[in-house]
Amino acid sequence: MDKILIKNLHAHGIIGVYEHERTTPQSMLINITLYTDTHRAAETDDLNDCINYDALSQKVRAHAESAQRLTVEALAGDIADLCLNEKGVEKVRVRVEKPDALDFVDHVGVEIKRP
Repeated sequence: MDKILIKNLHAHGIIGVYEHERTTPQSMLINITLYTDTHRAAETDDLNDCINYDALSQKVRAHAESAQRLTVEALAGDIADLCLNEKGVEKVRVRVEKPDALDFVDHVGVEIKRP
């Protein structure tokens, strides 16, 4: 199975359970691995046979910035669902990190794999 990588997509939005997290947008880093078959796209060199990762990245960013989820787990699940709705995506791995959540660590986050 082939992979398409979307690395370090930057988003800012309301995410978290604490009062300050509900009022001030936070930075988020989102990494996505799409598992798909790229043979046809490689043979035809035709964009119509590819997953449009530009459009998908924009959908993911827009959702992350507007969803206002309480947990990174819920947001990661939302993103996985968006990705799995793309034609040709068989599996997905999603990592959502909040780099500024805690002063004493670089990042906190979650990584999920669906299905």
